[in-house]
Amino acid sequence: MNQAIRRMKTDTVTLAHGGGGKAMRDLIEDVFVAAFEPDGMEDQARLTHAALASPGSQLAFTTDGFVVSPLEFPGGDIGKIAVCGTVNDLAVGGAEPLWLSAAFVIEEGTDVALLRRLVASMRAAADEAGVRIVTGDTKVVERGSADGVFVTTSGVGVIPAGRNLNATRVQPGDVAIVNGVLGDHGAAILAARGDMALSVEIPSDCQPLNTLMSSTCDAVDVRAARDATRGGLASALNEIAEAAGCGIEIDENALPLRTEVKGVCEILGLDPLYLANEGTLVLFVPEAEAEAALTAMRATDAGKGAVVIGKATQAHPGRVIMQTLFGGGRIVDMLVGEQLPRIC
Repeated sequence: MNQAIRRMKTDTVTLAHGGGGKAMRDLIEDVFVAAFEPDGMEDQARLTHAALASPGSQLAFTTDGFVVSPLEFPGGDIGKIAVCGTVNDLAVGGAEPLWLSAAFVIEEGTDVALLRRLVASMRAAADEAGVRIVTGDTKVVERGSADGVFVTTSGVGVIPAGRNLNATRVQPGDVAIVNGVLGDHGAAILAARGDMALSVEIPSDCQPLNTLMSSTCDAVDVRAARDATRGGLASALNEIAEAAGCGIEIDENALPLRTEVKGVCEILGLDPLYLANEGTLVLFVPEAEAEAALTAMRATDAGKGAVVIGKATQAHPGRVIMQTLFGGGRIVDMLVGEQLPRIC
């Protein structure tokens, strides 16, 4: 990464840094351009890639806003989430992520050192995912009008010809697989806020999932996938069940959960099925291809903990049922309201 000349003359962001003049130019060049190294300083990125010319390929586009509190927490920060969240939204649709944009709303008085850390984290996450942050925007608002930094990212990727991931393709008998432990991000944010005086430190699972998805899609017929972010695994499964018109049954005993996350949920009366994740997905494959899918997933860093948690079924269409540890069945509905606000 090139080391740009330090132009910032203050330790905190001021309203002048959003005024469109020299101070704003200094902020952009010193903090953002130095980290992201875009090609030029036009008002738009000009993009070319061989995949765009491939017959039958499709362009994928997504956008997301991030308002997490606190801005930094064990295992990540708002910058890392902004990159991973957008990359993962593309990846679970079968796309190969290529480019991101990033828009920042910065509160007056924000430490420049904090901003540098967040931007450096974004660059590191983008490098890990193999994508480039190619354009963006900054706005500065008065003190009290925001909460430090808000980030909005958009992503562009290419879905290769012949790859078709859609929840409507899920059929009875298909197997549901998750790539790792559940609920880490939601628990990490809760512990990092310090409101509950929890002594446990749980790292967020924040990570890009595009390598895992690409490897798995190359190996087997992935019917559909969802990243289990807000609303957790429960909401992701309900979305798929509703779209597919079939039921989904999961086994409580098969759900991968850290002891620490279970403990936090038991103390606070939370359900880990609804806790947010930032590096965990659920995907469906034909039962005959389940072992091949697990092998492909476990060969990647993000999929080492991949396990089968359930299957699609003809029974109770549109509903998710969990077989409990006590041998009964429990309806797992969509999340009503919000267990934890400001988690991503």
